[in-house]
Amino acid sequence: MTAVALAATLTSASVVHAMDAAALKGEAVSVVKSFGGPLKMALQEGMKNGGPVNAIAACNEKAPEIAAAASAKSGWSVGRTSLKLRNPHNEPDAWEQKVLQQFEDRKAAGESPDAIAFGEVVEMDGKKQFRFMKAIGTADLCLNCHGSDIKAEVAAKLDGLYPGDQARGFSKGDIRGAFTLKKDL
Repeated sequence: MTAVALAATLTSASVVHAMDAAALKGEAVSVVKSFGGPLKMALQEGMKNGGPVNAIAACNEKAPEIAAAASAKSGWSVGRTSLKLRNPHNEPDAWEQKVLQQFEDRKAAGESPDAIAFGEVVEMDGKKQFRFMKAIGTADLCLNCHGSDIKAEVAAKLDGLYPGDQARGFSKGDIRGAFTLKKDL
């Protein structure tokens, strides 16, 4: 194969790879919406039907169910993670930790958490995966359980469910954590 033919083949493969990555990112964004939308609705419903103490069940009980349903429907592994964990089962792996720190750096540089996302093809245990994360910004609703001024009954419920809770002290606009997805290729 000539150098020109090899260069054309490599360029063509790079374009195809970039197109595949773009398609995977689009699919991942859709999966995030299929998890985040119902989760937000469950939180709002909990707030309406008993306030913040009742809404805790949305994250504690409903979020894993919603994530499992989104995973089963989409074929992606779907979850949440954070640098300041509430649930130790959501601890970030090394890749997620690196991306979460990049998200914090991007926010510090002025980027809105609502616009922060990242995806790439990685090799894990000898297999290629597409991994994707989308930042979760802290909204007013979140501050009831993740802010600095949490009501005593909310704090008591959180302390009972999550004795090692680190997910407090956030302000509106902070990065609370991220949706995290992966798909074997």
